[in-house]
Amino acid sequence: MTEPHRRSVVLMFPGTGAQHPQMAAGLYGHEAVFTDAVDSVLARLGADGEAARADWLAERPVVPMEADSRSAPLLFAVDYAMGRLVESWGVRPAAYLGHSMGEFAAAVLAGVFRLDDAVRLLWERVRRQRTTPAGGMLAVAAAREELTGYLGSGVVVGAVNAPRHTVLSGPAGPLEAVARGLTADGRTFRRLATRTPYHSPALAPLVAETEALVRELPLAPPRTPLYSAYTTRPLGAREATSAAFWAGQPTAPVLFWPTLERVLADGDRLLVEAGPAQSLAVIARGHRAVRSGRSAVVATLPPRALGPEEDRRTVGAARELLCRQAGVAVGHSGRLPVELPAS
Repeated sequence: MTEPHRRSVVLMFPGTGAQHPQMAAGLYGHEAVFTDAVDSVLARLGADGEAARADWLAERPVVPMEADSRSAPLLFAVDYAMGRLVESWGVRPAAYLGHSMGEFAAAVLAGVFRLDDAVRLLWERVRRQRTTPAGGMLAVAAAREELTGYLGSGVVVGAVNAPRHTVLSGPAGPLEAVARGLTADGRTFRRLATRTPYHSPALAPLVAETEALVRELPLAPPRTPLYSAYTTRPLGAREATSAAFWAGQPTAPVLFWPTLERVLADGDRLLVEAGPAQSLAVIARGHRAVRSGRSAVVATLPPRALGPEEDRRTVGAARELLCRQAGVAVGHSGRLPVELPAS
């Protein structure tokens, strides 16, 4: 890495599909800020939050991570807590960028949602998704334009993650037919760890009820620029405080790669993935701005569950690098910056 002082920090938060059993569990009870932030999310869910925490920390969870009642609150909690942890080191992000659920976590850190309201909205979505047909998502190694022949019967492009990384989403039956077609055509794909067809019309029946709920919430413009992977640009005050914008996200495609292009065109960046699995870091490392050395990427957690010691080693290496970048002593207290209100 050359001239790191010229790079502004952008915190990136992964979304559905990045979750995995015991993600970041090695930090729980070891990193105080992380632990407090996770607890602050799960405590707001009462007994449901306690059950989610137990399954997260267990070697043999009762409810698998693919279930919405586990993946949604735990991924949100880990994203949010990792953001709080990185900022507690004295790192001041110039912007936030989230993918799907990650944008929701970023919106809390940016001050758009209060944490209480975000958790309430999150759980309402989980509850209402139980009434929608089962489905899923397929990550395909192909450009969006190559997959038009596989679309239809409710199967749509759910995300554009990279030039040759497209996610298809839809109801279980039609998506299974697409999987058979992809296999027959020799295309490489993998199933994401979800049973819900996020970012597809299957979730459209939830939009009106969700919008009514969001209208009750006090939304605010972001304190720090928040790049939206639904609009591919920083959110303005009107969008950030629009109930329709937030309510419609589960049915809209995630345009991560075009948004990353905008983020990197706006300056030389140190892209920090504050969440599990390194999925966004892997994508970002393929961008020409990173390959050229103008921008760089840091992951704060391992790519998969490798045990508590690896969780701590990876976050420790990220802390050392970021503290050098921010000019903060590595022995920083770990307290939240005083100018960042507790959401």
